[in-house]
Amino acid sequence: MKGNKVLKTMVIVLAVIALSGTAALVAVMNLTGKEKQEAPSADELADSSIDIPEMTTNLADGRYIKISFKIQTDSDKGKEEVEKRDFQIKDAIIEQLSEMKAADFKGKEGMAALKEQLKQQINALMQEGKVENVYITSFILQ
Repeated sequence: MKGNKVLKTMVIVLAVIALSGTAALVAVMNLTGKEKQEAPSADELADSSIDIPEMTTNLADGRYIKISFKIQTDSDKGKEEVEKRDFQIKDAIIEQLSEMKAADFKGKEGMAALKEQLKQQINALMQEGKVENVYITSFILQ
């Protein structure tokens, strides 16, 4: 009887070790198996991006802003769609800016938040492609 208990314990310990080893192996293979994506070249960026010319609009606190953007898409189809949806994108930008105050633009965090919000809003409009990045190319707050 005592031998059976020891045998069962050994089998359970071996099973736990085998499962732990398998889980560790799978985790290591997943982490090291993913190749790093190369950053797009300047030509690729230019080919997949469009400019949103300088816009002037009022902010929620009565001040105003002059701002322009460059929108990077994931493909040629995405770029074409952004060009066709130009008026919708400008509308989304104006709506977003009209809810913001000058204090919202302080520091990197404020700019990063604006770019992320615009990216999400534009992607919600998109059907063919996807916006990868939104860049602020000029910015004057008064």
